[in-house]
Amino acid sequence: MKYDEFIKKVQDAAKLNSREEAINATRATLETIRERIVGDEAKDLASQLPKELGEFLHGREGQNGNYFKCDEFIKMVSDKEGVSTEVATSHARAVFSVVESAVSAGEFEDVRLNFSDDYSEILPAVKNEVKA
Repeated sequence: MKYDEFIKKVQDAAKLNSREEAINATRATLETIRERIVGDEAKDLASQLPKELGEFLHGREGQNGNYFKCDEFIKMVSDKEGVSTEVATSHARAVFSVVESAVSAGEFEDVRLNFSDDYSEILPAVKNEVKA
């Protein structure tokens, strides 16, 4: 997925009025993901996203993720983005949804494993695939 397509999908999913709002929501969410997940996993995720977005995930390679619950994650996104926690929740949900569609299923599952169950509010539902 190309950068412009990613941002447009976030803008549509979050029902944002401008491209700038979508870029800000994406940056705030990806930077917070970077703080939460294992650094090498952030690097792997970045490798499957457009270069412009991957930049928000770099800088913690070789480090463990910081454990914090979903409400703190949302507060951090809210602070970075300069919006209410309710708005940040909607934006984070949209970004996670677009990330899921932009990367391989295996990569998204690796990312998902870095988050506790309380993140179900913002993470896309697990898709149960039937094996033939």
